[in-house]
Amino acid sequence: MTATVLLQGLRQDELEALCLEAGEKAFRGRQLWDWLQKTHALSWDAPCNLPARLREALRGRGYEVGAVAPLKESADATGTTKWLLRLFDGETVETVRIPGGKGRVTVCVSTQVGCKMGCAFCATGKSGFARSLQAGEIVGQVHLVTALQGGVRPDNLVFMGMGEPFDNYDEVLRAIRILNAPDGLGIGARKMTLSTCGVVPGIRRLAGEGLQVELSVSLHAPSGELRRRLMPVERRWPLDELLAACADYTAKTRRIITFEYTLVAGINDRPRDADELAAHLRAFPCRVNLIPLSPVEGFDGVAPARETINAFLRRLARNGIEATLRESKGKGVDGACGQLRRRVATGA
Repeated sequence: MTATVLLQGLRQDELEALCLEAGEKAFRGRQLWDWLQKTHALSWDAPCNLPARLREALRGRGYEVGAVAPLKESADATGTTKWLLRLFDGETVETVRIPGGKGRVTVCVSTQVGCKMGCAFCATGKSGFARSLQAGEIVGQVHLVTALQGGVRPDNLVFMGMGEPFDNYDEVLRAIRILNAPDGLGIGARKMTLSTCGVVPGIRRLAGEGLQVELSVSLHAPSGELRRRLMPVERRWPLDELLAACADYTAKTRRIITFEYTLVAGINDRPRDADELAAHLRAFPCRVNLIPLSPVEGFDGVAPARETINAFLRRLARNGIEATLRESKGKGVDGACGQLRRRVATGA
């Protein structure tokens, strides 16, 4: 085996099998799981009671522990903290810790190095695409933040960082199941939110997983014509097909989808836009998060005035659509919605 595989992305039974293959007892796999998932080990150098021969055998076969390493930490006045993280091959991603009410903490994790989707007001896609992350690299982001918080796990996880989660479906779902494992971090499925720009096959697959994760769908436009201008994914999975998949998902899972709608002044913030959006969404239970545009280099749009945002909210409410205004934190460190990007490690 030559490819690097990160141990944080293996289940306990897989670790047990790995130890048996290496000539050790199965209980060593359980020790390995506890070391990785309960003590948040970030490198082979972390203290552990595993025999040196096992560690050497695993390393010799291409298994590694160093999923992510912090290169740069930035924080703003809201208490939001962003880390630029180096991956095992030198690529980088960004991860954000977002404080909430009553001391709650949300961690926004990345699932790819860059993104293929090319949404107009997202910095991630503008920085190019390198590769998808292994499950261990996704899990590793959460363990890093947990370790930096003195071992206190985050309250919520949002898969809204760099990349399209459903373009890396298998590794993302593997990471979710590991993070959800009760003998690991034990983060509740309902405390995790998967976000997609509208990859219909991913929505349909998720409906059959039996997971109670939250699903968030980026819409950003009330019509296919406008959505094509803002989101190239519309050409592959048109709005009508996307909404049909969302309706089926809701019917099958009995879970309510949240639609993300970034407001851009003069583009999608008019009263008729709110009316058209409501006409699409009233067919099944859902909610809408309105997000004022965060500044993104390479996109000339700006957020609407507050009175325009409030009028849009009221218009949706009059049309029977539950909607809330979500103020993105982290703008002071380019860590808000749409601002994460692939960066060169030496330029951190």
